[in-house]
Amino acid sequence: MEEIEKLKTKNERLEKINENKSNIISITSHQLRTSLSALKWILKMLLDEDAGKLTNEQNELVKKAFDSNERMLALVNDLLTFSHSEEISESYNFEEVNLIKVIDQTIFDFYSESRKKEVELIFLKPENDIPHINCDKKMMRIVIQNLIENAIKYSHKGGKVFISIKQKDKNLEISVYDTGIGIDDIDKENIFKKFFRAQNAMDKEIIGSGLGLFVTQNIVKKHNGKIWFESKHNEGTTFFVSLPIA
Repeated sequence: MEEIEKLKTKNERLEKINENKSNIISITSHQLRTSLSALKWILKMLLDEDAGKLTNEQNELVKKAFDSNERMLALVNDLLTFSHSEEISESYNFEEVNLIKVIDQTIFDFYSESRKKEVELIFLKPENDIPHINCDKKMMRIVIQNLIENAIKYSHKGGKVFISIKQKDKNLEISVYDTGIGIDDIDKENIFKKFFRAQNAMDKEIIGSGLGLFVTQNIVKKHNGKIWFESKHNEGTTFFVSLPIA
């Protein structure tokens, strides 16, 4: 019996190690993909000579950088696809955070991508001061990144994405609204499931791993918060995140 208990303990420890590795891959890959996507659109702007005409040599160098970035994006997407994270287990560093600043900084990362896609990003800042909350700043940034990235990705050319934050009772509520393709009723119950991708997104050949909202939901739960959405097919989607102030 003692040997069985030892084997059981060892097996549980190995499962935990494997889970932690998978979680780290998932979180890191999402962060890498956001940065690489922003770099992709900057390089594309240079190739399209939006910032001025390039010499043949400059064009060739930027093209090589663009191709290298594309390969890295493909690798990151593969890492996300094969990550089998059931929940985020990385240790959290809770601190007092100004979410308005976090949203501002995150939106800045997406300006190049939104400009190239001709999607307008609009941050509707609250008129009055709102309280800071106790959260993991890095993890909360991932939540906001994922929601804005999806909003841009699933928007039509010339669309708009509105980000807002307000105090509601003892919670702060973040909303990200887009005027994009929306979510079909048949897909709504599965939207937070790992690897799930809505049919209308696949029909439009929009690249994705089906992990973004799964990871986002788990991070929000770790903060004792809630995430939900409202959507109509081809009329846009709004994602809401509610986080406790106290």
